[in-house]
This record gives sequence, C-alpha cells and structure tokens, in this order.
Amino acid sequence: MTTPWNSIEDQLKQAIEADLPDATAEVAGNGGHFEIRVTSPVFEGKRTLEKQRLVYSAIKEFMAGSSAPVHAVDRLETLVS
Repeated sequence: MTTPWNSIEDQLKQAIEADLPDATAEVAGNGGHFEIRVTSPVFEGKRTLEKQRLVYSAIKEFMAGSSAPVHAVDRLETLVS
C-alpha cells in the first residue's frame, strides 16, 4: 500500500512488485521521466511488447490524466529471473 510520504519512485516500485509475481523493480526518475528495470519469472517466454505491457499495466494509474506524476518511461528493461 502506498502512503503520501512515499516518493513516486517508491510508489512505482511497490505497484510493479505487487502486480507482477516475484518481481524485483528498480526505479529512477527526475521531473516525470523514469527509468525502470524489472526482473520477474513471469517474463519467461514472452515477447518484448508483452513484457512491456505487463509493466505499463501495473503503473497505469500513475500515467493517467493531465496531472499524472509519470509523463514518460524513458527506459524500460525487463529481465527474466
């Protein structure tokens, strides 16, 4: 669960790790632009686009609306653990 004092990076990390089985996420960002690295066994056998969709689905609430805290994911790396 997120709390108001968690950074947006922490909130993104928590959302990804809660949504993707056995995932480990690393999130870095500045000014609404983020770099995300996710490692999870759920990516096994999936194409790049499928893996990216899983991550974007987990963080969609952070990208919705004109005042969304996430404007862009500049780099998204998905790895199989």
